[in-house]
Amino acid sequence: MNGQVRNDIKPGIEVNIVLKQDQRSGKLTRGVVKDLLTNSPNHPHGIKVRLVDGQVGRVKQILTNHN
Repeated sequence: MNGQVRNDIKPGIEVNIVLKQDQRSGKLTRGVVKDLLTNSPNHPHGIKVRLVDGQVGRVKQILTNHN
């Protein structure tokens, strides 16, 4: 799943994000969501989140399975 829909993303799930400084290279960073920073229901570049380690970026892939 891509990270463009806010309802797909919940604190505690594992995601790949792209950090601001990595947007040109597209390098992904894996982590666990702590906070959702985007308020709109969806965003074309990905929902902005803060990971538990404090890094902030836009979700590119959702790794945790929703069952």
